[in-house]
Amino acid sequence: MGATSHQSGAAGRALAADRPASVRNVVLVGHSGSGKTTLVEALALTAGAVNRAGRVEDGGTVSDYDEIEHRQERSIQLSLVPVEWGGIKINILDTPGYADFVGELRAGLRAADAALFVVSASDGIDGATRMVWDECEAVGMPRAIVVTHLEAARADYTQMANICGEIFGAEDPDAVIPLYLPLHGPAGPDGHAPVTGLLGLLSRRVYEYASGERVARDPDDAELALITDARSRLIEGIIAESEDESLMDRYLSGEEIDYKTLVDDLERAVARGTFHPVLMAAPAADGGKQGLGTVELLELITGGFPTPLERPDLTVTAPDGSARPAVTCDPEGPLVAEVVKTSSDPYVGRVSLVRVFSGTLRPEQTVHVSGHGLADRGHEDHDVDERIGTLTAPFGKQQRSLERCIAGDLACVAKLTRAETGDTLSAKENPLLMAPWAMPDPLLPLAIEAHSKADEDKLSQGLSRLVAEDPTMRLEQNQHTHQVVLWCLGEAHQDVALERLRTRYGVQVDPVPHKVSLRETFGAKAAGRGRHVKQSGGHGQFAICEIEVEPLPPGSGIEFVDKVVGGAVPRQFIPSVEKGVRTQAARGVSAGYPLVDVRITLLDGKAHSVDSSDAAFQTAGALALREAAAEARIHLLEPVAELAVLIPDEYVGPVMSDLAGRRGRVVGTEQAGPGRTRVRAEIPEIEIGRYAVELRSVSHGTGRFARAYARHEPMPPQIADKVREQAEKGS
Repeated sequence: MGATSHQSGAAGRALAADRPASVRNVVLVGHSGSGKTTLVEALALTAGAVNRAGRVEDGGTVSDYDEIEHRQERSIQLSLVPVEWGGIKINILDTPGYADFVGELRAGLRAADAALFVVSASDGIDGATRMVWDECEAVGMPRAIVVTHLEAARADYTQMANICGEIFGAEDPDAVIPLYLPLHGPAGPDGHAPVTGLLGLLSRRVYEYASGERVARDPDDAELALITDARSRLIEGIIAESEDESLMDRYLSGEEIDYKTLVDDLERAVARGTFHPVLMAAPAADGGKQGLGTVELLELITGGFPTPLERPDLTVTAPDGSARPAVTCDPEGPLVAEVVKTSSDPYVGRVSLVRVFSGTLRPEQTVHVSGHGLADRGHEDHDVDERIGTLTAPFGKQQRSLERCIAGDLACVAKLTRAETGDTLSAKENPLLMAPWAMPDPLLPLAIEAHSKADEDKLSQGLSRLVAEDPTMRLEQNQHTHQVVLWCLGEAHQDVALERLRTRYGVQVDPVPHKVSLRETFGAKAAGRGRHVKQSGGHGQFAICEIEVEPLPPGSGIEFVDKVVGGAVPRQFIPSVEKGVRTQAARGVSAGYPLVDVRITLLDGKAHSVDSSDAAFQTAGALALREAAAEARIHLLEPVAELAVLIPDEYVGPVMSDLAGRRGRVVGTEQAGPGRTRVRAEIPEIEIGRYAVELRSVSHGTGRFARAYARHEPMPPQIADKVREQAEKGS
């Protein structure tokens, strides 16, 4: 690492891989503001893919090019930036760091073969980044760490490298070790000495970047002493992961291990996911072409990160679920590709970012599109054949044409009108299906209404396109509250959804208060008499019925019983009474919520030989139920959810206290892995409308929760009274 420098200009042309071994797919992970996008632009500049920092040839940034990203000044979507270094195509996947856009991060992890964790020297490591590290560790994904923001006054690379070792190397401290030490320039007036170069621990060379380009030299005596002190631990860490078991004995006996052996073992250990080097990087100095540490980082990616050929064989099925042989990363194999991101372009329409796992994708090819497993989020299962349009390599707003996309590579596909994020593309004569990847459940509701009649006409299509792009968003048409609800991951996710509806699809919507599905029931037995008698010329109306209403156990619904004797209500009108009471029950009898869990018994009534009718007895039945309700104690029933909250142990107290303040009942806690606890509770749904946001605050971004409907139960009288008052004001 750091012995050579090979730069490959790639500006102005599409990068196309000719074999899987010449591809590296790496995803950048880190909290919002850690410097991921700046790092991508610095790498692109060093690799010659841009003509000045962060700019492609015709202007515009290489990443964060979406207008919404510009307005919000943060990444909100997955971006692919392909660059070339040393004859290797590197697909850099830049992901948002904000928790609301974790779906974009999941897509990046799915498409990549290795992860680069970006850590700010001034801000440290947040809990969400730790959780992603643990997830990558669980599946053995290769990882490296790069420290940014070295220019900050309080930045300390050595201290941050030690913190990375403590946090990311908790299980194996010798597996998270720096490859370089910082070379500091003269201190400024504030006492901060900027990092101007690197001390290579393996190469024992100094790499200076003060001029804006890397200049290598031999270390002086003081620099060599610093390198020697740190080099031993690095070598021991590398040798501990070596496949050559004799290497450690040779090293401990005093044998000098040659540089090439160390680098080869380092690269193998990184590719296996057992060793995680720490590096540093910063943008180029003004006018410079190479940012500090970017050459070393590109060398690590090309030499140490795995090729797509090293990815485990992919398990696939037929669309009907029947087993199919696993596929390998072979350009000549059966076509298996996955849509990892869907977006809409105002000029070319829907664009799908695709990772090809097997086979080769070509322009104008007819493929089979299989989408399964996301029906609960408004994504219907589908199996259709579609003809793809052009294949392109994205670069900022540009799309550069490709002749093909082989196994292991990524490309953008135009004109797939039915394909959605998470869908599988395969040969039409051999349809295959990949299992969907894990996505967080959207748990923050956003109820919306069309702003105008014109918007109402476009709303359905706009919403369907919106959820097709984003599988972390769920569309609900609530049949009980009659609301259209977008379930999102957070407030920023909601803001982006509304802006995309307006700017991309021309649909203006208004957020409205989200309604919880309340119910009503009788608290005690009551009787009612419905009298509907009208004589106003012509055909009259006559119907009288007497009913008794009694509460039933939860979940019983509405039970109607006929106990009329002597034909007081003619048989043909009994169904009319039932229809009347059921219609009124659906409308509610107190605050306008459906009536449930009661038995309504028809006891008596009167009819007229001429003036009685179906409509008259329906009206009388409804009047009887309303009269019974006026004389009875009516309970409002609220839905109660079962909540499972997963949090680090240190937040158990605050979370349980917060739940208690929401009328929650904690029913148990259990260990859920090292340092994590799962708290189970029952809580009224009316109290957790914004829990997705508030749990993030209580747990500093480290908490997650799942919810499931449990039952309806009576609402406390004082809260029920407030709900009734609001219902009266709204009526």
